Amino acid sequence: MTRRYSIAMLAACPLPYPRGTPIRIHRLANALAQRGNDVHVIAYHLGLHDDDTQYHLHRIPNVPTYRKVTPGPTYQKLLVLDPLLALRSRGLMRRTPFDVVHAHHYEGLLAARVANVRGGLPIVFDVHTLLEAELPFYHLGLFPRAKRRLGRMLDKRLPTYADHVIAVTDTIRNKLLELGRLEPRDISVIGSGVDWEQFALPREHSVDLRPGIKTAVFTGNLAAYQGIDLMLRAFARLASIREDMRLRIVTESSFEPYDPLSKELRIADRVDVVHAPFSDVPGHLAASDVALNPRVQCDGLPQKLLNYMAAAKPIVSFAGSAKLLVHEHNALIVPDADIAAFAHAMNRLCDDPGLAQRLGDSARELVRTTLSWDAIAQMVESTYAGLRA
Repeated sequence: MTRRYSIAMLAACPLPYPRGTPIRIHRLANALAQRGNDVHVIAYHLGLHDDDTQYHLHRIPNVPTYRKVTPGPTYQKLLVLDPLLALRSRGLMRRTPFDVVHAHHYEGLLAARVANVRGGLPIVFDVHTLLEAELPFYHLGLFPRAKRRLGRMLDKRLPTYADHVIAVTDTIRNKLLELGRLEPRDISVIGSGVDWEQFALPREHSVDLRPGIKTAVFTGNLAAYQGIDLMLRAFARLASIREDMRLRIVTESSFEPYDPLSKELRIADRVDVVHAPFSDVPGHLAASDVALNPRVQCDGLPQKLLNYMAAAKPIVSFAGSAKLLVHEHNALIVPDADIAAFAHAMNRLCDDPGLAQRLGDSARELVRTTLSWDAIAQMVESTYAGLRA
């Protein structure tokens, strides 16, 4: 590294927190700090304590009426938390000679634009997902078609507020270019990393082993876009032909919205919902036989996929969210929403331990060799260098 940067990083979310966007921000900020950069992260008032935090963390004032840590926009976030984020950032920018502003997600970009109203600092916009696909899953008092149109308009206009855009996948980059407001030179693709050693637990050190039982596992939040209903229906098909199968859902979300469906499908007694912190996830993955990614549409890169790969788990995924996965090489990929195919792929992996081992080993090798957070941080530094040149 030839240049040390002072970075203002805006995180419109709880931080640290064990889900996709906060994990990317926390790990990237840590990696940049470990490489000698002076990193200041401005985030919401919510978050967990982490002894591994290497950067300076600044929070907005406490908002007692807002305790939501799950993803998705709310009117209170937009009207209260995000303005507070902009004000906190502006005050910090006035006191600190930053080189660059790194804004995550659209709310972070808007807050960065307000905080940097004089335009003295270059803004990097880190795009984790696109709103046209994501907004329809959230209850905002609008019809789905209106939410899609609003999302498309924001996807088209807001990235132009930044001096450079980082997209986590080629899919996001290509869609932003199709909208016609950005040039190819304006967008870099820099994915997420994973601490693969954290997930490299041998099966005998896992949290729970049940002789003669096969376990399919899902980890993460239970938001509507995750495809939990599709996963339950696919598991019900598999459970009807296999007495040795169980489904383990490791989450900090409530399973209550899906209770009626699990009872209707007659699988409630074969679904284990484990409320556990992120630190327990590696052990639960080690105890599983197959990892599930039932999300149908995802422009970004699901963090759970990286965790599954780091744990060397054979993965079954719908095609629409199968980023980094190659069918029959490091996962089994099935057509979107094809419940029968999803169930068949799970059954195939349980019946063929050799195939499961080969897919899991290939997945881990990919993340081990190419997706370290230090490598991701180096690419981000190159983006900063281009802006400061």
